[in-house]
Amino acid sequence: MILAFVDHDRGELDPLSAELLTFGRRLGAPLQAVLVGEPARSLAEQLRPWGVSTVHVVEHPSLDEYAPEAWAESVVQLIAAAGPEVVLAAGSDRGNEIMAHIAARTDLPMAANCTGAEPGDPYLVTRVRWGGSLLEHAELAGQVKLLTVAPHGVAAEESAAAGELDVVPFVPHLGDEVFRVRVSARVEPEAGTVSLPAARVVVGGGRGLGSAEAFATLDELAELLGGVVGCSRAVTSLGWRPHSDQIGQTGTRIAPDLYIACGISGAIQHMVGCKGAKRILVINTDPQAPILARADYAVTGNVNEVVPALIGELRVARTAVP
Repeated sequence: MILAFVDHDRGELDPLSAELLTFGRRLGAPLQAVLVGEPARSLAEQLRPWGVSTVHVVEHPSLDEYAPEAWAESVVQLIAAAGPEVVLAAGSDRGNEIMAHIAARTDLPMAANCTGAEPGDPYLVTRVRWGGSLLEHAELAGQVKLLTVAPHGVAAEESAAAGELDVVPFVPHLGDEVFRVRVSARVEPEAGTVSLPAARVVVGGGRGLGSAEAFATLDELAELLGGVVGCSRAVTSLGWRPHSDQIGQTGTRIAPDLYIACGISGAIQHMVGCKGAKRILVINTDPQAPILARADYAVTGNVNEVVPALIGELRVARTAVP
């Protein structure tokens, strides 16, 4: 049996859940899932189209908000009760954190950011290493195999044989010590704001813009396209934009329909964050910039001249539409 830890936040499933469950279903064994927190019960039915046969809902009065040690301990107790062959989670910040805690508590090895796995003893896994610059083939042994699925490394596909779904409550025994770290408050974004991971269009800015003020044109372009603005790590290091806008290995990983990279050279860690984009348009003065090797379209020119011209053409096109 394969057990998938499915993350959620305030009534919404993690966008990576579909990829995670597609990966788990391809391993060939019956697929079950675990949702933490009694409010997550309402999300269980959303997992059925992906081939899940049983959803374990972990119920505890203190588990409604994210608490990594407590969530992990709950899954550890479920592992002992259900006896899965494999436990997997999405390779998100929270997915990797939970699985790392589970590995530490069970003394089992964990393979992170996998793009493929072949069942056996040991499992043969393929995983992303060195900031996405190479793929590693490795063996994963252990009484229970623990792994996380690389974001956007697997195309989500619904199951053609989705059947009945059983929802089973599971009540863990948790001490106060596992609640030392937990979400106690939230700073909410402005109403109507689209998040970087969910945006269909992302306009990214790098050090090539020259100043924090130059991002005003990117904000305008993103608004015209119904998208959001992101940035490179160099920009956050300079203090031009907050870390929440950073795209990359140590920032947010995106998968928009269109990514417009403005004044970004394309360091490996940045490419890890945007490689899920369906189309990449690069605007850069350097025709040899590394990011051009991944671009579908490129404009060689000064971003502070090209972007205003693009905005002007978009406005003309808008007024021309009856």
